Amino acid sequence: MYMNNAATTWPKPECVGRAMADFLAGGGANLARGTASGRDLKTLDLVFTCRERLAALLGGWGADPRLVTFTSGVTESLNVVLKGFLAPGRTVVTTSMEHNAVIRPLRRLESEGVRVEILPCDGEGFLPPAALERALRDLSPDLVILSHCSNVCGTIQDLPALAALCRTAKVPIVVDCAQTAGLLPLNAEELGLAALCFTGHKGLMGPQGIGGILWNPKFARAVRPLVEGGTGSFSHLERQPDAMPDKFESGTPNLPGIAGLSAALEWIDATGLDEIRAREEALGALMLEGLLAIEGLSLSGRRTMAGRLPVFAVNVEGVDNGDLAGFLSEERGIETRPGLHCAPRAHRTLGTFPGGALRLSPGWFSTEEEVRTTVEAIAAAR
Repeated sequence: MYMNNAATTWPKPECVGRAMADFLAGGGANLARGTASGRDLKTLDLVFTCRERLAALLGGWGADPRLVTFTSGVTESLNVVLKGFLAPGRTVVTTSMEHNAVIRPLRRLESEGVRVEILPCDGEGFLPPAALERALRDLSPDLVILSHCSNVCGTIQDLPALAALCRTAKVPIVVDCAQTAGLLPLNAEELGLAALCFTGHKGLMGPQGIGGILWNPKFARAVRPLVEGGTGSFSHLERQPDAMPDKFESGTPNLPGIAGLSAALEWIDATGLDEIRAREEALGALMLEGLLAIEGLSLSGRRTMAGRLPVFAVNVEGVDNGDLAGFLSEERGIETRPGLHCAPRAHRTLGTFPGGALRLSPGWFSTEEEVRTTVEAIAAAR
């Protein structure tokens, strides 16, 4: 029984593995590095189609596929944006609920002269828009970066309100959508985001090792590429090309991963984002009701499904969360995740540092029976 979908969704739709195997067995040509054979053109079509699907799903500017950059995942995406835009003397604002994928690059940049300001969220992991409004007024930052949804407790930030404040202040806002892409409707252009960073292996239902950035074209021009080298294009130039998507895509991309992600995006489109969200919310509501009924259990984050995803951080009085995870796995066959979830500052905000919490995250392929069994097993562990 898999209750760790916040780490990676599993199982994947069958089409994902099949598309990856088909690419390796029957395609396999490298991207823009061949003789324009049929196999070469199939690879070009595969990558272009995946860009198109991502631009449409995530609300790219004019749904332009050239504004989608592929990376190995959201961590690389965030590093590309932060290290390519921030320079000594600039100021960046973030929140106390961020994953280390944001905090660690910022700490490196801070040591090099970038001013880092971390806005405290409330005890449920929520950033009041008024707090950002004050920071924009008082700090005059050059960039705002934040997570759309906490990977620890599932709290969703009020992205429309936060993005509107940044638009008014003319400050670019970059959003980490690791937990929300594929689960919540997103329109980067309407929100006016500078960049939307995503990973393929969570809500987008794709394989590990593939992710990317959806760029505002104006912001992309202001960001230096983190990696430079061969792009399969503009080979007469000894400097990195400025053309998109080539500017940020040196080296051979994860083509089997792109094949799997493209198939997953097609599956999401056929299944329907609204249906996926409704099913996961119903499973989350069932789990939440059961968890709140357990005596001695404390829940971090919101106590209703409003403003959250089905990602639950819990502690049981008198039981170490690591021991609880071991009991669930070894005795009941239930997979979860204990600890600090690569987000120690978020746990400080929620009051669960240094011990952390047990995280439970059902997904599309979970069943009501599995949710009930999980709740019963946690209650029995007391």
